[in-house]
Amino acid sequence: MSILSKIMRRAQPASEDVSPSQPAVAPAPLEQTAASVKGTAALMIACPSPTGEDKARDAHRLRGQFFARQDRWDELSAEISAADRELTATPGAMPVADLLCYGARSDVVAAAEHALIDGRPSRDAPLLQGIEALEEMLAEAPDDPVRAITVAQAHIDIGWAWRGTNWQDQVPQQNLDAFEAHFDRARDILEPFEATCAASALYCTARTALNARGTTPGKRVAREYEKLIDLNPMNPAPMRALGNYVSPKWYGNHQELEVEARRTAARTQASWGAGGYTWVMFDALAGDPTACANLDADFFIEGLQDILDRLTDQHTANTLAAFCAHTIGAHRTGHPRADATRARIADCAHWIVRNHLTELHPLIWAHAAAGFDNGLRVPSPRRFEATGQQNALRVIATLFQNEIADGRRIIFTAEGPVAEHC
Repeated sequence: MSILSKIMRRAQPASEDVSPSQPAVAPAPLEQTAASVKGTAALMIACPSPTGEDKARDAHRLRGQFFARQDRWDELSAEISAADRELTATPGAMPVADLLCYGARSDVVAAAEHALIDGRPSRDAPLLQGIEALEEMLAEAPDDPVRAITVAQAHIDIGWAWRGTNWQDQVPQQNLDAFEAHFDRARDILEPFEATCAASALYCTARTALNARGTTPGKRVAREYEKLIDLNPMNPAPMRALGNYVSPKWYGNHQELEVEARRTAARTQASWGAGGYTWVMFDALAGDPTACANLDADFFIEGLQDILDRLTDQHTANTLAAFCAHTIGAHRTGHPRADATRARIADCAHWIVRNHLTELHPLIWAHAAAGFDNGLRVPSPRRFEATGQQNALRVIATLFQNEIADGRRIIFTAEGPVAEHC
């Protein structure tokens, strides 16, 4: 029996609801005052759609998709290899090799996600047709690591589409079986390249993604992410993932989280200053009052400053401002030490907005309100973006409430916000 037949058997849709267990999440409510609502009219800030970072990422994704649709895999493989070798990135530090690779598999992944989205895929739903085509493509050049990584990542993406992002005991067994089958196949595809691709950040990204399978000890997870971070220290995504996986949410505990954050800061000091500590803690803080209570807030805030000194793009400025104001600042836990830390981080939104923000990226603010959940299902992207814009403007109006109350309007220029009398 072929591996795809095994996946089909383990992932066979049934008549009952087998949804991926990732319900749509509404943005968290934002504390607001009447003054902040009224003050949004006094704000003048560019709100590009798409943003410069979105344009850059879309261009690379579409290029990968185009080559895949034209079956120009040799050319695509060479281009991805070059981007991986040279560590080419967008202004917001997203690796170009990852974007090209995602574009190459995006049609297949999107078809599987569409078949699963309503929770009741029919027995003849095309859940494996696309991945079978990718497997055939790999069979034509089995020694090409880029093709192997592309197919393995497609299996990982489809596995996540089955599983969703809920706790394991909330996911139907049939969905878990499909998730595990796709991850097992991804592991089998990647294993033959472990020695020859040891210096490839793209390959190591795929390997570390397999840790979600749930069978890897925490210390091994940390060492795998440490290797990936060392290969491309300017990519913050592995640092954020490391913090997530060594936290109590997955394989670690709060002590290990603190240790790994400090280890990462020490190893990446030349690239990020104290920013490595902040990136590792970034996602681990959301929804965890103990992590907030134990945080070295001075070190974390120093890291925020160092990140913005090194990444001066508006994608990063919006991400950090929204994180401070929304992900951390809009929630209180009732835990005194945790809430004191949250208040300090929330206060950072003031200087981030005043010193670094020149335009507004609503989708980032919308995702920040939902805890930067990568598995979030958004039924209406336009409404989601509009909500992010409204909430962001309320936050910014609150930050400038003294100037607005004095009858001034706030104009965001290329050099930052300027308060002018109306």
